[in-house]
Amino acid sequence: MFTEEKSMNNETMALAADTTAHSTFAVGLMTGLNKPTLQMGSTGQAVEELETLLAHWGYYFGPIDGIFGIQVKNAVKGYQHRVFLIEDGIVGSLTWQALYSGAPVNMPILMNGSSGNAVKIVQNVLKLNGYYFGMVDGLFGPMTRVAVIQLQTDKGLPADGIVGKRTWHALSNLPH
Repeated sequence: MFTEEKSMNNETMALAADTTAHSTFAVGLMTGLNKPTLQMGSTGQAVEELETLLAHWGYYFGPIDGIFGIQVKNAVKGYQHRVFLIEDGIVGSLTWQALYSGAPVNMPILMNGSSGNAVKIVQNVLKLNGYYFGMVDGLFGPMTRVAVIQLQTDKGLPADGIVGKRTWHALSNLPH
């Protein structure tokens, strides 16, 4: 288990105050993250930082006390779900990056002809939100492209039918 001394991290507070998901400040700091893996039983400053970030994104409502208990674990799982990560409640590198950026990380670029589980995720989220009416089959075809373009248009994104970082971010903000 990871344990460290308690003290408030100014970098955490500055990033938590930054509400722009893709700001230069947040992305610049995110690329140099070297954070410990946290899980149930972890304590200390890094857990306080985690609690602060989870609270900022609206997933944690408990005390900022540096104790990784069940409430923190459930908040982590909820956030991991939002950004399409494995929902294991363990905060590793990808979860830290997503917490600092406010967006999914390490997601593939998808377009007409793409296939696989990531396409199924896109189709499912689009279907749940009334954009896609086809089968969730993992095949990015014309119906998926039209649904992506409609989402992009609705969200003020370039309507190119390609699922890149900005479209993944828009998808992560939809109920799913």
